[in-house]
Amino acid sequence: MENVLDELVARYEKLTHLKEPIGTAAKMLISAYRNHKKILVCGNGGSSADAGHIVGELMKSFEAPRTLDPAIQQNLRDSFGMQGKQLAENLQQGLPAISLCEHSALLTAISNDLGGEFIFAQQVVGYGNSDDILLALSTSGNSRNVLNALMTARAKGMKTIGMTGENGGQMKALCDVVINVPATRTAHVQELHLPVYHALCMMVEKALFD
Repeated sequence: MENVLDELVARYEKLTHLKEPIGTAAKMLISAYRNHKKILVCGNGGSSADAGHIVGELMKSFEAPRTLDPAIQQNLRDSFGMQGKQLAENLQQGLPAISLCEHSALLTAISNDLGGEFIFAQQVVGYGNSDDILLALSTSGNSRNVLNALMTARAKGMKTIGMTGENGGQMKALCDVVINVPATRTAHVQELHLPVYHALCMMVEKALFD
């Protein structure tokens, strides 16, 4: 894990002061997965795309091989013949992660019936359990639907990680760990979020699959 962090700050010197919170966030994610918990991710606009990107790195192989659990492989072969063999040889071990930004029917229903500021919080109610993690992205730290999701997560006993810009915004008070990258312009914050969450996903994968 330290090698990934060292490489990150070597490539992005302006992130050096964030080495500790990034490392803490990685340990939280690793612990959650080792305890059979899941990760929920949310954000708006470009951060919504980042949420989907993060889920993509967690739910299948990112950089390390993720051989499917041997017992599942054997069950597939025993139960489904050649098709089971093909599944056993091609499927990868996934880490449970859900983007709260992807379900258009659900998002529009919540927005219409409850209000747009509740689109993530309502999903936290349905998906979230104690000691799951909500990873929330907001370049300003003040996105109302993100703040509502964080409050709901804390009420449900979940852990919270925030990724935001230099000022941190209101989300600072609602997160167990805040990674506030040193930028204020939306585009620049998002540019720095990318290497940070890639490093987080890499550290999680190395810890669980190397």
